[in-house]
Amino acid sequence: MSNNEIENLIELMAKLPGLGPRSARRAVLHLIRKRALLLTPLSDAMQAVAVTARECLNCGNVGTTEICDICSNEKRATGELCVVEDVSDLWAMERANVFRGRYHVLGGTLSPLDGVGPEDLSIPRLLDRVESEHISEVILALNATVDGQTTAHYIADQLEERVRLTSLAQGVPIGGELDYLDEGTIGAALTARKAL
Repeated sequence: MSNNEIENLIELMAKLPGLGPRSARRAVLHLIRKRALLLTPLSDAMQAVAVTARECLNCGNVGTTEICDICSNEKRATGELCVVEDVSDLWAMERANVFRGRYHVLGGTLSPLDGVGPEDLSIPRLLDRVESEHISEVILALNATVDGQTTAHYIADQLEERVRLTSLAQGVPIGGELDYLDEGTIGAALTARKAL
């Protein structure tokens, strides 16, 4: 590797969440030192993911097939649909291992100031899924932020009287984001969900 290639790798690593320039420099140095054990396998794994990763056509999860394992699992067709903002939130819910239904990833939240409306998210697809999959309960597991709550209220208005609506309850702090919560907190919040 030339210094330019190493610096380029450091700059790219520094763009990852949670890594700044100093952390990226340490990580790259560690990868170089453990080239055979880490760098080469990591490079191969990243190349494989770059080729195979795709968004589930049904829920928006990320996987390697057109329909993810959660959507294709008939045991998860419980009639419960958990609506989350992003794939990282879905993965956080799955780590808690307390929800056995299916998910719907919105791809963000409504934000009129940023020009993000319902048509920019997968809200129309959500409304279709409620009808076509005979959903009996929609759990709104959106972040406890202003945009998250605005989105939850919009969806609740769209689904009013069509399905039972619940939201996460205790355990989720105001202003908190699901991806940063521990599994116990997520589990308690899901168990104590309440009607909107």
